[in-house]
Amino acid sequence: MSWIKTISYTEADSNLKRVYDRVKGLSNNIDNILKIHSLRPHSLTGHMALYKNTIHNTNNTLAKWYLESIGVYVSFLNHCNYCVVHHFTGLKRLLADDNKSDEFMTAIKNNTLNNYFDQKNYIGLDYAKKLTLTPKDIIEKDIIKLRKVGFTDGEILEINQVTSYFNYANRTVLGLGVNLKGDILGLSPNESDDPNNWNHQ
Repeated sequence: MSWIKTISYTEADSNLKRVYDRVKGLSNNIDNILKIHSLRPHSLTGHMALYKNTIHNTNNTLAKWYLESIGVYVSFLNHCNYCVVHHFTGLKRLLADDNKSDEFMTAIKNNTLNNYFDQKNYIGLDYAKKLTLTPKDIIEKDIIKLRKVGFTDGEILEINQVTSYFNYANRTVLGLGVNLKGDILGLSPNESDDPNNWNHQ
């Protein structure tokens, strides 16, 4: 499951189980990316607070499918198969269109996202790419470019935070050898109007 020790739901002490109960899915399943925090439950709490509020919060104004698209793209750029598989499964559920979903993945692999998205959404993804691969090269003109195609400053912040979250998540997974064994794909805490509901359903 990973290169460091993890603690299962059944083996968890009362403190860890209290956190697990907030994030568990079907049959008390805990995603491996969350279980990797089991030796430090406070970091699991921090991870979930960040994740829930960057992607699954009703105060966001960008569409959830677009935020998930950013996550899949960033994970692909980082060669994080774990997050690509999980979030592409979630994206397919949101789009409810297998052909459209598969075309998106093909566009990622062929570096043809400019043919898949309209100009506005493509430029948002291009910013996410630059922030992921060459963050030191980001300049104010990149933000002005986002504004010019119609993103508000709040939406620019959303793109920035989702990109930053996935870079964090990808490095957690890749740096600790987290794999997909035993995970139930595509579950997420979808009660977006309740930031404290972390259950994966």
